[in-house]
Amino acid sequence: MRVYADHEMPPEIERLYRRAVRLEWWTLAYLVSAVALMGLVLGQSQAMKAAWVEDLLSLLPPIAFLVASRFRERGASQRFPYGFHRVVSAAYLIASFALLVMGALLFADSASRLVTRERPSIGLVEVFGQQVWLGWPMIAALVWSAVPAVVLGRVKLPMAAELHDKVLHADAQMNRADWMTAVAAIIGVLGIGAGLWWADAVAAVVISLDITRDGFRNVEAAFADLIDRIPTSPGEQEPLQVIEEVEQHVRSLAWVREAELRLREHGHLITGEVYVVPEEAGTLLPRLVQEAMADLQRLDWRLREVVLVLLPELHDEHGSLPRRGSR
Repeated sequence: MRVYADHEMPPEIERLYRRAVRLEWWTLAYLVSAVALMGLVLGQSQAMKAAWVEDLLSLLPPIAFLVASRFRERGASQRFPYGFHRVVSAAYLIASFALLVMGALLFADSASRLVTRERPSIGLVEVFGQQVWLGWPMIAALVWSAVPAVVLGRVKLPMAAELHDKVLHADAQMNRADWMTAVAAIIGVLGIGAGLWWADAVAAVVISLDITRDGFRNVEAAFADLIDRIPTSPGEQEPLQVIEEVEQHVRSLAWVREAELRLREHGHLITGEVYVVPEEAGTLLPRLVQEAMADLQRLDWRLREVVLVLLPELHDEHGSLPRRGSR
């Protein structure tokens, strides 16, 4: 059984990846503090509960990223000849599905409270010997749960693009959008204070819909990657530019008459086949193929195990490429 060769990121990408790992640890610590603080002042506000659940769910992407980072370092084996790079996609799917399920459950709960016209109340708490409306500590907790998260999201987005890491990108999107959740929850809390019983439930419904939308969008993207969709950049539906670069490079080789490719994502990496019709057979052909494969790896650090398949013609009698594994 042939196994993948060990893959090492370029030094600058490896440094960026280690920085992302450290940033995710800091994110976890911050989110735990935000969840704990919001839990202390939760009260009866449904919007506050929805915001607290979203912060709780926000723990999933950084945890998935950190777990995947541990598996990434494992080498390929006879049992896992392709290595563990695809655990990134699996972790992405798990985190996204949990987000989708919890968002749907939260929507059902919030909508039912709106239909039954439940009227929550926010009481008083004693702070340093003074009676304070609980809504103010709630709002302070919501601000703490939003402002640092927005900053973290803006920092992570370019890192996710550079690392081609969709788990990190999903985490950045959730962080960056947290201010919307906080604003909706603050409106709900202030609505209770103003006697608008429905404002709290409406805010909770809005937050739950945002969670559900994020979950559905990320589940769709993660599932598409696992069933070998054409490689796309994080958060985008357009094919990666590197696909065109690979095709142009192979077709520019002097010994290549025709070429077509079929690439897929493998976690951070891109793998697949390039089907080539050579100009003529010769004793130097194996060496030329080996050199071309090495050139592709130098073209982009994500290209790994892109195999050149030699064929007498590109299409069979049905007008399609040979099936995977055929020669």
